[in-house]
Amino acid sequence: MASKWTDIRVIVFDADDTLWDCQSWFDEVERKCCALLSPWATAREVSEGLFATERKNLPLTGYGTKAFTLSLIENAVRVSGERLTGDIVMQLIELGQQLLLFPTTPLPEVRETLEQLSMSRRYQLVVFTKGELMDQEGKLQRSGLEQYFSHMETVSNKTEKEYRQLCENLGVAPEQTLMVGNSFRSDIAPALTAGAYAAHIPYHVVWELEKSEEYPHERLQKITHFGELLQLLG
Repeated sequence: MASKWTDIRVIVFDADDTLWDCQSWFDEVERKCCALLSPWATAREVSEGLFATERKNLPLTGYGTKAFTLSLIENAVRVSGERLTGDIVMQLIELGQQLLLFPTTPLPEVRETLEQLSMSRRYQLVVFTKGELMDQEGKLQRSGLEQYFSHMETVSNKTEKEYRQLCENLGVAPEQTLMVGNSFRSDIAPALTAGAYAAHIPYHVVWELEKSEEYPHERLQKITHFGELLQLLG
């Protein structure tokens, strides 16, 4: 490993779809919503309408399960021509509530890798995620991974500004940190712009609003599985 990586003191981890599966649960709720609304619209119309509604609401509601549920209901009312019955509205609400409780089982190699990194005592391990505080805290607790992290920070959005603020809160320079995440747009690009190192672990499903163009960088490594972090760090 090149010496430029040896100054890393803090490893910053994204949560959803990096430490545990999340997007698949949202996709399943979307499929069930499409089935509920089939009397009024095709699955494609429902999905396209939901995406447009989420994008419209983002500046007002931000990211997270509650924001998604509001968009789910708003879109359902619209595509049905305001003909939804109370029982369907309740089913949509229940689908949203299920997303607050799904099991956050660690992805392959996550627990073992975090344990080895923690035992090495070379790094401070941190969770840095966006969304709703209680929801993100609940997912970390359900995952059983909380013991490996000394700090968790949940923000409304991830940009260079938020990443620099995280580093300031931790008392480290960005170039002393490594950001690990699945989203190039939210995890990797902001960290690189701030001056940090980054390890990109793509996930097999990607939310439409997280899709972005990728690019090479001297402080970036793309890996295929979580355990490669140990090799990356030497």
